[in-house]
Amino acid sequence: MSILNFIINEIFGQGSIFLALVAMIGLILQKKSASEVVRGTLMTAIGFFVLNTGTGLITGNSIDGIITAFNLLMPGNASAPASIDIGGQYGTQIGIVMILAFAINLLVARFTPWKSVFLTGHMLYWFPYVFIAAGVDAGLTGGKLIGLAAVFTALYMIVAPNLMRPLVKDVTGKDDFTIGHPTTTLSVIAGIVAPLVGDKSKSCEDFKLPKSLGFLREVSITGSLAIAVVYIVMYFVVAANGLSPAEVFGYSGSFFSYWFIHSVYFGVGVTVMLQGVRMLIAEIVPAFKGIAQKVVPGAIPALDCPVLFGYGPNSLIIGFIVAVITSTITILVTRGMFPTVIIPLIFTCFFENGCAAIIANAKGGVRGTIIACALNGVIMVLLVGFGAYFFNNTIQPWMLVYGGQDFSLFGIIEGLIARILS
Repeated sequence: MSILNFIINEIFGQGSIFLALVAMIGLILQKKSASEVVRGTLMTAIGFFVLNTGTGLITGNSIDGIITAFNLLMPGNASAPASIDIGGQYGTQIGIVMILAFAINLLVARFTPWKSVFLTGHMLYWFPYVFIAAGVDAGLTGGKLIGLAAVFTALYMIVAPNLMRPLVKDVTGKDDFTIGHPTTTLSVIAGIVAPLVGDKSKSCEDFKLPKSLGFLREVSITGSLAIAVVYIVMYFVVAANGLSPAEVFGYSGSFFSYWFIHSVYFGVGVTVMLQGVRMLIAEIVPAFKGIAQKVVPGAIPALDCPVLFGYGPNSLIIGFIVAVITSTITILVTRGMFPTVIIPLIFTCFFENGCAAIIANAKGGVRGTIIACALNGVIMVLLVGFGAYFFNNTIQPWMLVYGGQDFSLFGIIEGLIARILS
């Protein structure tokens, strides 16, 4: 059991170690020199940490005030009373599901035409976490709980990246990686809707800005400005509701310094994240070729969604803004429909919908991106709302922040089946 716990917690549970190990094995299989193996292994881990640092700046230091303000402005409590600590009480079950699902993924990639291998480290944990939670909420225990969660995790790790593969190829023009991330639902919708309503010859990336506005070509600057506008709007909304902005946002000095720092932090996070993406891709894709050649012929890695962001920075920001607007409107319109109060899905609008926006642009240009992301903004709110019926006793507070995409959709499907089995 101690060996199993070590594998679960110290390898699969640590994204940097897991990806570094994959890179090391790939380089060794290619018979690279010791120097190249050490360099590639460590640079993969460093790239992972740089990417995660950027993501942390975006999700922590940048938009926390927006979420807090909206939470307070909405009636009721936005957090469902989670009575079960899934991570704490079911950690071993989650680990077993991780290992079983990854082993099935390797076998399928080795012996079938579905060649993707799921390598998004933290998602190797979060999908079993969600599927175990859905099973527990339905009343499953023991072998039924582990078995159903393992089947759903393995199916997701196999099916989702292969659905994403042609969409990623449309964006990059290459077929050397795919996406292993809960953006699949929103991205597939974007890939279907965008070409029906748009024209891919009119790309978001072709915008010709006046020289005086050339700075807007930098996604970090554009993102910071978008967040700055949202903070200003929320400031006046908070004040109009008779609340103290200083107390709501949690600053002791002036709003100006708080607003400036939090807005710029978003741009800092995007800059750091994209640098981490470049480092990770530069190392893991070439290293993975060793595994593809020797162990799983023809396999390609399924990676985190930010690896696509550099291919469509304008699309990313346009999609983000559109989804924030339509999802917020949907939250207000559907208020009282669901057994929980939904808060703005800022993370989903930026990460999962951002990936979908880049795909929408490749398939349907500007109009396709706007319409697909507007639709995604509505769908993500509905997924979180209906998902509350399947997670309200377990991880609903977590889903309010990180749901609205594959976590919610696949969790709902598994929850329905779990209720039949229980």
